[in-house]
Amino acid sequence: MRTLLPGATIGVLGSGQLGRMFAMAARRMGYLVHTFSPETDTPTGQVADFEVTASYDDLDAVRDFASRVQVVTFEFENVPAATVEAISGIVPVRPDGATLYTTQHRLREKTFLQAAGIPVTPFRRVATRAELDAALAVIGCPAVLKTAGFGYDGKGQRLIKSADEGAAAFDSLGGQEAILEAFVDFEREVSIVCARGADGETAHFGVVENSHERHILDCTIAPARVSPQIARRATEIAESLLERLELVGVLCVEFFLARDGALFVNELAPRPHNSGHFTIDACATSQFEQQVRAVCGLPLGATEQLRPAAMANLLGDLWQNGDPDWRAACAIPCVKLHLYGKHEARAGRKMGHLTALAATTDEALRRVRAARAALTRE
Repeated sequence: MRTLLPGATIGVLGSGQLGRMFAMAARRMGYLVHTFSPETDTPTGQVADFEVTASYDDLDAVRDFASRVQVVTFEFENVPAATVEAISGIVPVRPDGATLYTTQHRLREKTFLQAAGIPVTPFRRVATRAELDAALAVIGCPAVLKTAGFGYDGKGQRLIKSADEGAAAFDSLGGQEAILEAFVDFEREVSIVCARGADGETAHFGVVENSHERHILDCTIAPARVSPQIARRATEIAESLLERLELVGVLCVEFFLARDGALFVNELAPRPHNSGHFTIDACATSQFEQQVRAVCGLPLGATEQLRPAAMANLLGDLWQNGDPDWRAACAIPCVKLHLYGKHEARAGRKMGHLTALAATTDEALRRVRAARAALTRE
């Protein structure tokens, strides 16, 4: 693989906040960034060197975009396979199309994990009501019915508490192919962001702990409050997935941690992840700089965490009574504000995040929650 040095142009498929923070890291290192998505004046486009607005199905526009960059990466998984194939004929896509194909579809992803010997919760494919009834008979209740594709932040999911709720759950998905998964009574959710370079070098940012509200990530604390044995096992699983996928780029592996200490992989994200945002302020190298390094063929950066940290998402709900009180939040020591440049605040929409640093994770979590509460305190 040819190393792309500063001055080269990186293409990004997608234009949300992950692309924005990637573009900021890339530009700081001297790279140019072009972004491609169906929207205009986007979080990524606001800081990129060039913004292309076109449908992912417009393959002529896709090829023209690819001809103007030296490598392409992505900030979300829901990119059509034909788009990636068209680009791959012109410039490298990192991670590659095979990784994207596997991870953008829950059933393919779970099947891949199971075949690789990675611990996952029991699951069954569901395409009809009859298949759902048969799956419930095997897996039991409670169980979670999810659309097989195009799901994030809890979208396309229904909890089934008893078999007689199956019909309504199936109908709510509008006939889409689905996957039924056993419900895990987990102790907590943890994740790990890791990376692999083109030369096979790997690095990780350590295991972090996540809490959710309304199926949306609410807070992350780093490092996670887990035993060294659990942290080591999670790291081993993540590194084995990097190798099996032959991934070049960044990967987030999300886990359920059961009450008996067992780890189950819940989802894979072959890109920077919400739970890795703390790395911008707390680590020697951020997850976004790491993505730049990996896709451009540079050596990976050191992932040392400099201080315990906690991250809290800022959703559009905070704007319901007017602009938040940024001054109050920023008055709390060692709190960092990150806003994504989105013009419309909607309930549940990720508008930004806060990161707090402290001597302990408990104190960092207290600070970041206090800062977020101060945004709407009268």
